[in-house]
Amino acid sequence: MVLLLLALAIGLFSLDYSNKMVKKLSLEERRKISQWAEANELIAKSEPEEDISFYAKIIESNNTIPVFLADASGYLTYRNVDTGLYRSKAKLDAYFEELKLETTPIPIKITDDYSQYVYYDESSILKQLKVYPFIQLGIVSLFVLVSYFAFSYSRRSEQNQVWVGLAKETAHQLGTPMSSLMAWVDLIESDISFANAESFGEMRKDLDRLKVITERFSKIGSTPVLNKVDICAELRNAISYIRVRSSEEIIYIIEEMPVNLYAEINIPLFEWVIENVCKNAIDAMEGRGTITISCRLKGQSIIIDISDTGKGIPKALFKRVFKPGYTTKKRGWGLGLSLVKRIIENYHKGHIFVRESIPNKKTTFRISLRQS
Repeated sequence: MVLLLLALAIGLFSLDYSNKMVKKLSLEERRKISQWAEANELIAKSEPEEDISFYAKIIESNNTIPVFLADASGYLTYRNVDTGLYRSKAKLDAYFEELKLETTPIPIKITDDYSQYVYYDESSILKQLKVYPFIQLGIVSLFVLVSYFAFSYSRRSEQNQVWVGLAKETAHQLGTPMSSLMAWVDLIESDISFANAESFGEMRKDLDRLKVITERFSKIGSTPVLNKVDICAELRNAISYIRVRSSEEIIYIIEEMPVNLYAEINIPLFEWVIENVCKNAIDAMEGRGTITISCRLKGQSIIIDISDTGKGIPKALFKRVFKPGYTTKKRGWGLGLSLVKRIIENYHKGHIFVRESIPNKKTTFRISLRQS
């Protein structure tokens, strides 16, 4: 925006300043041609013994402005006309006729019955001055455009490296203790007296969860495999996992959903999206409230709405909440919703946005996926 405003300011200033200069130069050229016409008139009316050298100098001093001296029958002579452009007489005649249509001639009254006329064109300097601000504006615009894309690419590249590095490192860090835990479970199972069966079950659940987390993070930065699944069934599975791990003061309402509604998704990443949106809702409600989930078909798109009864989001922040690093919590990286957006839009070719938000009443996040 700063680059755009700067380019706009430069362009407007150049146009305004150039227009003023063009007007001044145009008036100056008109004054010079008037003097040139007057000098021609005085020479034509001069006596044979009269000194006309001064008038001749005025005529000779015009070295820049194309001019035609003509009468009723056509042009008599011309000066400063680029013969390279008008090599043939037909082209020269056409140029003269064009000037007759576009300019107001300066009359030279030779006698009561005979008059000549001066037609002139703008000098090359004046024409260049008219075009210059547009050329300058084009160059500035090109510079701003290149700078913007270079800056955007650099920023996206840096962010991508941060997210990919963070995800890969997390997957690596989780992988080590997971391997150790699996070995310990195998050792305990080999000697059942070491612990009871219930402990094994819980440890297995946690290990399975660690596997899911590792799989999720390992997919960031690579192209995930998408499978055609019943989206509503997966949505219920994700909510059931979150429900048992949420406070009893969080009420989940799953509205009636259609059956056999399929979409191509990566199940671990899709479940991660639902978990992050719900966790965001729980934080917004400060651990107490209602989360409502709905899923329906609209045209060729599957629409998933997740609503909460939290404090809401100002409309000005609808897009900003998905920016990396944005968070309203005292603790947190502000990565949850940004990763959600990346997963839905980059990997699943869908859309996610804040559909509506009423302060202290309701906020709805909408996910749109293509039906398959």
